[in-house]
Amino acid sequence: MTLGLLLGMIALLPRPVADQTCLAATVYMEARSQPTRGQLAVAEVALDRLDMGRYGDTICDVVTAPRQFALTTTSTSFKIDNQDAWNKAWAIAGQAITIWEQPASDRKLVVPHANHFAKLGTSAPWAKNPIATIGDHEFYAVD
Repeated sequence: MTLGLLLGMIALLPRPVADQTCLAATVYMEARSQPTRGQLAVAEVALDRLDMGRYGDTICDVVTAPRQFALTTTSTSFKIDNQDAWNKAWAIAGQAITIWEQPASDRKLVVPHANHFAKLGTSAPWAKNPIATIGDHEFYAVD
């Protein structure tokens, strides 16, 4: 399946399924080669941004905000063709959403307060003082 087809299908799905699909696609696109903790951390960044309220009102809004995640910076012809990685991303997305449904004080998070991440060696102006490094990503609390 291509990224474009997946994004088109998301518009037809009921919200809970659409949100998990959007988050799974983000985990797949951003971190499919990373350890499980790194994949969960990427999902947490998107969910933290949802809580912030400045990036969108739904998970899909957050991860499809212009130039924020791979869903908007990757060609729509990109093939999502690693079924095992997709299944894992789907499970990670569901786990992250379940954790996020708990009161904030009860959540057991991999990267508390992280709302940005970047590959190691990125020179973005906000990429200073990472709060965690997992796999080849650094996680930041920005804003």
